[in-house]
Parts: sequence; C-alpha cells; structure tokens
Amino acid sequence: MSETVFTQALENIPRVKSSNGDTLTEPFLEVCRMVLPVIDKFGTSMSLVKSDIGGNISRLNARYRSDTSAFYLLYDIVRKEVAEKTVKHSSSCTNGLLWLTRAMDFIVALFCNLFNHPDWTMTQAATDAYNLTLKMWHGWIASSTFTVALKLIPERNKFMTTLGGGNLEADIKCFITSFPPLLQDNHNFLKSVGCDDMKAS
Repeated sequence: MSETVFTQALENIPRVKSSNGDTLTEPFLEVCRMVLPVIDKFGTSMSLVKSDIGGNISRLNARYRSDTSAFYLLYDIVRKEVAEKTVKHSSSCTNGLLWLTRAMDFIVALFCNLFNHPDWTMTQAATDAYNLTLKMWHGWIASSTFTVALKLIPERNKFMTTLGGGNLEADIKCFITSFPPLLQDNHNFLKSVGCDDMKAS
C-alpha cells in the first residue's frame, strides 16, 4: 500500500510515551522530524517555519545527546533548566520545546481545518490555524512575516495531491487525533513550571 506524507509519523507516535506515561525525548523529536516533510509540501512560503522547527529540534537533540541517560525523559531537560534558572532565556531548550510545540499545534490545526472544512481554501484554513495557535504569541514582525507567507501557499487541490497516495483522509484523521494529546501534555507541563506563556519579541 502506498504511503502518505504522514505514514512515518503515525507509526512513531505510539512510541513517544513510556510504559509509565512519560514523554520520551528521542521518540518525540523523531515524530517532529517526520512532520518536516509535510511542511516541505507548502513550498518556499513556509521555509522560515521549517527552519525554526528544525532549529528547535536540533537544540533539544543536542541537549539530549549531551547526556542521554539524564535527558531520556523530555521534561527532565526543562526541569534541569528550571533548577538552573535559565528557562526564560531565548536560547533555552525550554523555549525551544515551547515553540516547537506551538508550531506542531499550527500544523495540526491546519489539517483539522482541511479535514473538517472541505470548502475552505488553503489560505483560509492556514490563516484560521495561525490565528488559533501562533498569532497571540508573535510580535509585530513575526506576525507580519507569517501573514505574508500564508498568502503564498499552494492552492488546495494542488497541495493535497502532493501528500501521497494511500488513504490520505484516514491518515489525516489519525494524525489530528493522535498527535494533539502529546502536544497538550507539553503545554500542561510547561504551564506547571510557568513557561507556557513566553512570547516572541
């Protein structure tokens, strides 16, 4: 059976949680990496988004690789920075996890819109997703840049044909139902340590 652009991410989402329900660092980052090809389908309009996501994955992965046993669990990276009082730094892994999670929220919201509103244009679906997930956290420069990018994304039918064969509708439905709980867990934890409300300058 032919794959869709979501296939690999969907195969790995069940591996993100430990038997105790903890979020594992490497599997979570791997799922986020597997979402990057989805962003490629938007073309150059989303190159900044892809770069930002890739940078945050790399930042978190570098910290994980510095001590894989200490940072086997994703939130232990944040706990370490809380103890060191570095969570609010723009270059912190906590900030990286927050923005990575928000970017994934945007991707999920966009595909929720495409799934639930077959009559919406791509720009309409993407703009609504942006307003729901990222706009309130962006400063004027970031918001202006993103708004321009949203107007340059491909036409809906053309975009959907780039996502692969197989049962695309079923894969989108699975993605927008199985990934959000992991993202919400990130938000809940970050909120518990006072780090879920940081904004871009």
